[in-house]
Amino acid sequence: MVSQLLPVEEAEYDEWLEKLIEQIQKQSLVSSVLEKQHIELAIQDCIRSGLNETETILNVISAFEVPRFEYNSVRKKFLKVNTGSDHAETPHLFDIPSIKGSLFRERYAILHQRTQRHELFTPAIPGMNSDDAGHKFKLQPIEFLLSSSGKVTEAVVLGLLTQLREGRYYLEDPTGILQLDLSEAISFTVYHTGLHTENCFVLAEGCYEDKVFHVSGVGFPPPEPSDTSRAYFGNVNTFGGPSKVSLKTSAELLRYEHENDDAVLVFLADVWLDSIKVMEKLRVLFAGYADYPPVAFVFMGNFLSSQKGSSHAAILKTRFKALGDLIAQFSELTEKSKFIFVPGPSDPASPNILPRMPLPKVITEEFQRKIPSSIFTSNPCRIQYCTQEIVIIREDLVTKMCRNTIHFPTSGEIPEHFAKTILCQAHLAPLPLSVCPVYWSFDRALHLYPLPDLVVTADQSNAFMTTYMGCQVMNP
Repeated sequence: MVSQLLPVEEAEYDEWLEKLIEQIQKQSLVSSVLEKQHIELAIQDCIRSGLNETETILNVISAFEVPRFEYNSVRKKFLKVNTGSDHAETPHLFDIPSIKGSLFRERYAILHQRTQRHELFTPAIPGMNSDDAGHKFKLQPIEFLLSSSGKVTEAVVLGLLTQLREGRYYLEDPTGILQLDLSEAISFTVYHTGLHTENCFVLAEGCYEDKVFHVSGVGFPPPEPSDTSRAYFGNVNTFGGPSKVSLKTSAELLRYEHENDDAVLVFLADVWLDSIKVMEKLRVLFAGYADYPPVAFVFMGNFLSSQKGSSHAAILKTRFKALGDLIAQFSELTEKSKFIFVPGPSDPASPNILPRMPLPKVITEEFQRKIPSSIFTSNPCRIQYCTQEIVIIREDLVTKMCRNTIHFPTSGEIPEHFAKTILCQAHLAPLPLSVCPVYWSFDRALHLYPLPDLVVTADQSNAFMTTYMGCQVMNP
């Protein structure tokens, strides 16, 4: 009880003690002697008091449970699609070919409506001085340029950057395909910051002549703060979880978050359980947190240092048993912390396609019996802690994006370029499907719209943390 009351201000001690006594009196005690479990239950009841059943303090959301929304251009709002209803097909891992096209159309719809609302693309107010209004741009659909018989100057187009023929780049949107001439953009280095890869959406500026769009500048669609985005969803829960309304505005969760501002989530990646050194360091880590248990430990694969062939699953099961024995030695952690496991690219038994299934139960069931507070989830996954939204993915995204960029940045730090790219694209992996395969029907699990509070991209590159548009991006 002392450890629970330490974070509380001294002036609030009496109030908390009164709450504890009130909760203890509600319990059906068979003895006048209070035991440890009675006090722990009362503390949990105090924490939960005032919260609805769906106002969860900590919730882990699988990629396969992320809700789907579609943009309604008439109502200018995002509407939830109830999958499995009469008006929506149930998603499948291996879906019909038309779903592949809808994958890119949904990405385009998100970025198009967001770009049109940006101050650079909103029409000037009639009667306003041109100096006050500033320079404005107008998005043109590709079909407008294709239907033009003459030269079109200072055109701005939003589209998907593709290479339909080797060495020739094209821009696609729902209305057509446009061949690009990037020679001027390359020679004058007018690429804006970011990693411009194939299959990412770009804003291309230039002139259209002789059926070719001569590009003078390439940039990303402008991002927007999450508060602005949420205004177009209403109070609907877009992040996932049991609540029907967004928990970002929950006053009770916000109060709990402020009262526990020293709460900690621990992120670890490439936790090689077959390494003696790693297991020794984990023991030191658990011992250090034993007196002040964090909210959760998030372990990301790979969980073995190398491929073990046909015995890979058996070895992994044995190593998880050893990890369970280690964690069980710290009773405070097993009682008060969650242990969340996200599989890596080399872990069994899912193919190299995102989102990746959780580790099979045949590997984890013995561990889960020993550590009931453990959660094995998908890759990527989402975590909601109070009003905070966290997106987690274990994939070598920085490496893949650097290898597939059409123009490698000559200045700035790579982590900043990477963070801007995924947040501007509103997607975790804006790469060709041949480089980073995705299940078409579950591409929404990789969307970053509205922007979360934290994106954890565990990668083999150097650790970093950067912030862009109020969203933190980190590699542990």
